[in-house]
Amino acid sequence: MENGAVYNETTEPEAKAPRRLPFGCTLQHLWGWRLPAKVVQAIFSFVAVVCEEIVDDCSHCSGLYFFEFISCSAFLLSLLILCMYCTDMYESLGKEKVEKL
Repeated sequence: MENGAVYNETTEPEAKAPRRLPFGCTLQHLWGWRLPAKVVQAIFSFVAVVCEEIVDDCSHCSGLYFFEFISCSAFLLSLLILCMYCTDMYESLGKEKVEKL
């Protein structure tokens, strides 16, 4: 058929999707020293949370409660940063929104 030839000439081949790691993990945004620094930060903040939970008895607990809040917040925020930069969420939100976060 004459129309088939025209159709075949203008049709582009279907592009293959880029190969991705499981769960969309990528390390292209945390390269060099930044990835080990964020991992160490998450480990230290988790150790701080565990050490705070070991304390059974205290006489003046206000400082301990403040330390608990800070260490737990640091742990959760460092995990959020790692998830943000090491998954596809970085591309889906955009660089400007990630930097604002």
